[in-house]
Amino acid sequence: MESAPQQFKIILGSSSVARRKIVADMGYEFTTMSADIDEKAIRKEKPEDLVMALGEAKADALIERLQNQKHQENDAKPTVVIAADTVVVYEGAIREKPSSKEEAREFMKGYSGGHAATVTSVVVTNLSTGLRKGDWDKVEIYFHDIPDKIIDNMLEEGIVLKVAGGLIIEHPLILPYVKEVVGGTDSVMGLPMALTRRLIEGVL
Repeated sequence: MESAPQQFKIILGSSSVARRKIVADMGYEFTTMSADIDEKAIRKEKPEDLVMALGEAKADALIERLQNQKHQENDAKPTVVIAADTVVVYEGAIREKPSSKEEAREFMKGYSGGHAATVTSVVVTNLSTGLRKGDWDKVEIYFHDIPDKIIDNMLEEGIVLKVAGGLIIEHPLILPYVKEVVGGTDSVMGLPMALTRRLIEGVL
């Protein structure tokens, strides 16, 4: 069955491979653009406030760049810009991307036999009307003990240095040590599908 052509354009404001895969899995056609902002310049006490502020800042940066590029609305299709941000919360502390292998190791050792949460924001803007909607989603993750050898392998591979809190649950090495995920794996990976779809519909 042929699906109806998409009635809007999507720009995903992220260079994250996982986020790209999620939007593709949702069945959308899209282009990507990276929102280069200084994330460290934005500080908030609460993780929910932080991810929303970062999501908004990314959206602002993307929209400014698109307007500077004289984004031409040649056709009747509206353009929707999606920005997102994820942080990990462990024992009440907010964790962003590890700054070193040592920090990533410390993060992962903490998850071993313990639990963490991810808080992810999604901010969707209709470029044509300026309408913007955003919200956040939280997921709890419980781990079995993670052997040191697995942590060593993950550090050697290096991918944990590129993600919030050095937390990856979909990786084949880590998957067997994930005890329970309360919420959606897509949200942990950086983009909750149901929320994203709801926000896209909300701005159109």
